[in-house]
Amino acid sequence: MSEGDLISELYAGCFRRLVVQLYAVTGDLSEAQEAVQEAFTRALAAPRRFAGLDNPEAWLRRVAVNVARSRHRRRRVLDGLLRRIGPPPVVADTAPEHLALLAALRRLPEGQRYALALHYLVDLPVDEVAATLGVSAGTVKSRLSRGRRALAELLTESDLTDTNRTGRIDVRS
Repeated sequence: MSEGDLISELYAGCFRRLVVQLYAVTGDLSEAQEAVQEAFTRALAAPRRFAGLDNPEAWLRRVAVNVARSRHRRRRVLDGLLRRIGPPPVVADTAPEHLALLAALRRLPEGQRYALALHYLVDLPVDEVAATLGVSAGTVKSRLSRGRRALAELLTESDLTDTNRTGRIDVRS
């Protein structure tokens, strides 16, 4: 029997059993499934070594338990850090003008959208936008220019007037 066949046979025969066992340990079905899948992934990464094991199911169980423990520890550390820094700031602005701008930005090509967002919303200089996106400063300037033109077309006065009728945005105030 080949190593791949052994792993396939083990998967078919013990995946559910291992998930049930890990579910009892973690109390979270999706976490248990992910840990067992990770164990099988590691077995697939070294099939010859895995094929030489006396009890491959025990090895899979041990790996899955260790994966679940590691993930639990990392999650506890992250939760502690998040508690220390407090609740996240409110990032989303629900003002109608902001929503209209975001909707228009989503209609732009990706390069223009990223350049505009990083330069105007995050307030990065052109050189930093270029470094972040991995393009030249000239490319960023071109994307900014084209993006501003496209936004102007998307946010025309007629569009804003139509939006006013719905009561969602008022740019004349």
